[in-house]
Amino acid sequence: MIGARRFLILAEGNFGPLSSKTANACIRYAASEVVAVLDSAHAGHTAHDVLGFGGNIPVVATFAEGMRAQPNALLIGIAPAGGQFPVEWRVIVCDALRAGLDLWSGLHTMLGDDAEFVALAAVSGATIRDLRRAPADLDVSYGRVRDISATVVLTVGSDCNIGKMTTQLQVQHAVRALGHRVAFAPTGQTGILIEGRGIAVDAVVADFIAGAAERLTIEASHDADIVLVEGQGSLIHPAYSGVTLGLMHGALPHAMVLCAQPSRTTIHRNPWVPIPPIGDIVHLYEHAMKYLRHSPIIAIALNTFDLSDGDAQAAIDRTINETGLPTTDPVRFNPSPIASAISSFHMARANV
Repeated sequence: MIGARRFLILAEGNFGPLSSKTANACIRYAASEVVAVLDSAHAGHTAHDVLGFGGNIPVVATFAEGMRAQPNALLIGIAPAGGQFPVEWRVIVCDALRAGLDLWSGLHTMLGDDAEFVALAAVSGATIRDLRRAPADLDVSYGRVRDISATVVLTVGSDCNIGKMTTQLQVQHAVRALGHRVAFAPTGQTGILIEGRGIAVDAVVADFIAGAAERLTIEASHDADIVLVEGQGSLIHPAYSGVTLGLMHGALPHAMVLCAQPSRTTIHRNPWVPIPPIGDIVHLYEHAMKYLRHSPIIAIALNTFDLSDGDAQAAIDRTINETGLPTTDPVRFNPSPIASAISSFHMARANV
């Protein structure tokens, strides 16, 4: 993980549980590197007030106020559909670059290609880091993951923005505590921000998505018994299914963990697409993989942030009854049911 960062997170008008994915993950997993969040709509509150976690990280109204916290980097804290740069943020970004703050962005818009930003960074000595910039030497997938000995586990989802990255980050320490060498393979801009490496596969030319996943998985396996690959999108999402299938074919997981949100009945921003019963989703993913590799769903991670404790536990119990699979909310509750399922599956493979 990259250190010595002091982020001022830019989330103007968008800071919230569902609207600032990059900011939220950075605050959850690298809170010590965040000095403030810029969002005038929540100014005067703390990250915990807005998100329910993040402690006393302050939310400020202006860039000048954020600078009082002595940041050395500005992080674009949102990951909107299409990944476009909000034009109304240009003034703030220019001010940050003039002040010598490094610029970190996970948008599809490559800020390092913006002439004005590049010129300002050249004067101040700031660095612009586009987390979604794909390597130039990617190739197609050749099924080379079949040659590695590590057990590969991919998170898949009933929808996008449902906890596929968070699940892997939550369970990796629990799996490690069971005595396994574990590596996390980030496939999205936020995972790359946290881990300090990876490839944002949704910014890769379609023919090379599986090849990028193959490369990431092989690289992560070098010093690991278990590779936890970050999933993206959903097979039933009308916009993002392509990246999901590319990840499945490139990573060739031995097993999958399904992520779902009990309260969500239709695809995010696509209410005309109903989310099938969870048993149907399990079958869909297993069937989609079976001709390349037998890859069962071995556990289910539920995102219950919008439910009461009682309703969350009821949803977990209902899912266990419907699927027979270990199920938990790995953020709200103990991630050990998923970690134990991964460990048991790996040990069974090792003993074959």
